[in-house]
Amino acid sequence: MTTLDRLDGWKAVGVISEEQHTLLTALVRRERFSVFVELSALLYLGVLSTVGGLVWTFREYVVNLGDAAILSILTLLMVVSFGYCFTRTPAYANGEVESPTLVFDYVLYFACLIFSATLAFLETRFGIFHGWDTHLLLAALVFGLLAYRFDNRFVLSLALSTLAGYVGLRFSAFDGFGDDRLRVLAILYGWLLLGIGWLLYRVEIKRHFLDTYLQLGANAILLAATHGAIDSHSRNLYLAPLVILCAAAIYLGVRFRRFAYVAFGTVYGYVALSARVLDVINSGSPTVVLLYFAVTGTLVVIALVVLARRFGRDE
Repeated sequence: MTTLDRLDGWKAVGVISEEQHTLLTALVRRERFSVFVELSALLYLGVLSTVGGLVWTFREYVVNLGDAAILSILTLLMVVSFGYCFTRTPAYANGEVESPTLVFDYVLYFACLIFSATLAFLETRFGIFHGWDTHLLLAALVFGLLAYRFDNRFVLSLALSTLAGYVGLRFSAFDGFGDDRLRVLAILYGWLLLGIGWLLYRVEIKRHFLDTYLQLGANAILLAATHGAIDSHSRNLYLAPLVILCAAAIYLGVRFRRFAYVAFGTVYGYVALSARVLDVINSGSPTVVLLYFAVTGTLVVIALVVLARRFGRDE
């Protein structure tokens, strides 16, 4: 008996109504499907493109427009955007709060980008921060406060990424701070994010933000370790911990039904191990390399697709 037959039977005995039968039948036949993720991505890209266009216009015509006019426009956009956000959102709560309107998240994202563009303009034209590291730190702090105030995980990701840029720029300015130290710093930053996310989860402050901390922290650790396992004089010191971390990510991802971590562990582990395997089998012929990636890459993609479909069915 097919799913459509079951739906017909349920409608016949009155388990589901005619409207429910029509809707469920359309879903089973794939006549309807959600494009929410695709539309959201396009809207975020549209906001980013709009701000990028404004920045390019100001840079090209700064002489004609003048500093005062540009700052006035940026200030007006920030006041309107942040004013909209503060007047539409409910009071702060430690729990999850739904967005008050459909466009709220995009307006908040636009306001954050305009704020960052304003800081960049002030630093470029007047040098008031005496370095880009201060600009990044200030932006990260403001983004973090806004993320918690408006319960927005996308802005939280923006804050943590900006903070990572500040840490990297700050420490790379020191003489003798080589690649190995930067990789260690990235790994420590990743563990710091994991610790902060777990601590805030334990004290019940925006517990749903935990996944954002875990994903960014895991990516920072795995990316730095992968880079070290490929491009470092101490590759073996990175490779063994990386394999363990990738195995742990896959295991915990399967156990707690988080496919993203399964993908992280698989991809980072595959890249690092492939680099070491190619060092052994590379005979100078590009055919061997292409054959290796064609076979192993296909197997990895198939495995991820099968796992993704399994996660989707079970969830």
